[in-house]
Order: sequence, then structure tokens, then C-alpha cells
Amino acid sequence: MANSHHGHTPAAWTGVIIAFIGFCVASAFIVMAKPVGFWAGIVIIFLGAIVGGIMRLMGLGAEPKGAAKAQAKAQTQG
Repeated sequence: MANSHHGHTPAAWTGVIIAFIGFCVASAFIVMAKPVGFWAGIVIIFLGAIVGGIMRLMGLGAEPKGAAKAQAKAQTQG
């Protein structure tokens, strides 16, 4: 685990920060008994997942497990 980069990418940080803001919004509106605001917070949480996923696809996230090994193997064979 010492060599793990899990969560230490711009995509992960951005997605988590947006989801945290959504959680805060949803929590505040549930205390105020405002269902529309609560659901807006839930939408923000899902938006965080979408933004993080798009950033990962743009190359700002971690490579999938085993991708680096497969890429190194392909380079040595080709």
C-alpha cells in the first residue's frame, strides 16, 4: 500500500469536494424540512461523481489497476 496513489489525483479531489458540498447542501435542507433543496443536494453529489469520472477520462485520474503493467508489457513486446 505504500506505493498506492489511490485518491491522490485532481479528478479524485475534485469529485470528492463537489460531493461534500452536495452532502452539506442536502443536510442543511433536510434539517430545514425543504425537500426540494435536499434533492438539489443529492443532484450535486451525483454531479461530483460525473465530474470526477470525466476528469479521469481526460487523464487527470489514476490509471486502472494493472494498466501500467499491461502497458509496460506491450512496450517490451512491440
